Amino acid sequence: MSAPPVDYYAALEVDSKATQEQVRAAYKKQALRHHPDRVPEGSPERSTRTKKFQQINDAYYTLSDPTRRRDYDVSRNQFHGFGQSSAQDPEEEIPRPQANSMPGGFPWSAFGFGGTAKTEDDANRYSNEQFGGVFEEMMREEGLAEDNNQPTGKFWSMIGAVSGGAMGFIVANMPGAIAGGVAGNRLGAIRDKRGKSVYSVYQELEQPEKMRLLSELASKVFSHALS
Repeated sequence: MSAPPVDYYAALEVDSKATQEQVRAAYKKQALRHHPDRVPEGSPERSTRTKKFQQINDAYYTLSDPTRRRDYDVSRNQFHGFGQSSAQDPEEEIPRPQANSMPGGFPWSAFGFGGTAKTEDDANRYSNEQFGGVFEEMMREEGLAEDNNQPTGKFWSMIGAVSGGAMGFIVANMPGAIAGGVAGNRLGAIRDKRGKSVYSVYQELEQPEKMRLLSELASKVFSHALS
């Protein structure tokens, strides 16, 4: 049960002739911009953001794979709603609309996670799993995760301004010294998180920490795109 249909190129804000590298860069920006965790848990925006995030992930799942992208492009150029491609062979037969297609005849269920995501929970899980891999790539690029995807000290420093996590991380890695009650229960939480991937740690953070981390990461990714 994926998000309502949308032109996948429009979802990522890229041209239909974009390279695979451009598609990946666009996914990073759009996923960070519209991620549901950019707003508080009780925000009325969250439902809309969740749907948009699903659309973005459907788009990236389809366009990031050359075979899926080719099949999508053929359907996109042939069915009502996206116009006629100048590259289309005029003798090529236009497929009949499928029974489970959306208005206009476009076979939406054939693309994105539509064929496998039967429920909202499925759609969210597939979206989060896909985002997780790219999230860890971005964290490594920013020095916030090691090659094995475990968080670095820089990661804890970034979220420390909100959570005190940086102090907990420092204390957890200093033999003896000031452990005591400095970090309190937080110290145990940081120790428990050591050895986990940076995305696993992210998912366990409290909402203010998630908002801060995604905002900081988005700022870095967007600035790189402009440089």
